[in-house]
Amino acid sequence: MNNINFRYAEEKDAALILEFIKELAEYEHMSDEVVATEELLRQWIFENKKAEVIFALEDGREVGFALFFHNFSTFLGRAGIYLEDLFVKPEYRGKGYGKGLLKRLAQLALERGCGRLEWACLDWNKPSIDFYLLLDATPMDEWTVYRLTGDTLRKMAE
Repeated sequence: MNNINFRYAEEKDAALILEFIKELAEYEHMSDEVVATEELLRQWIFENKKAEVIFALEDGREVGFALFFHNFSTFLGRAGIYLEDLFVKPEYRGKGYGKGLLKRLAQLALERGCGRLEWACLDWNKPSIDFYLLLDATPMDEWTVYRLTGDTLRKMAE
């Protein structure tokens, strides 16, 4: 790993964040689901402050990113950090950038007094699952994620 550094995204990075999101979506075979735009990212990340982004840099170049936000555990009685996206460009994988981003988020969670750091992983993504298990992350096999979006969300709201 050559000169790894981290930096928080700034509003001017909206295009770069979208680029990382699209690369992640391609890796996950979900490119057709990306409807985010630079303007939406600017609004929700920087104006509404609903998420944060940290980049991993090699020699000043962004090679990976983590998009995260705070959630809350009623059982712990404190906030946690939820990692929505973690992505390292393919040519930089295996160099410690993914682990470095997770380590930085763990440090941030402790600095902010959070009780946990958690994320979801697609069941078929064996390389990522193996990576998380090497870090001693605990899979939450007894939980299932449920989601309402689009028309089902609107129907529920009626």
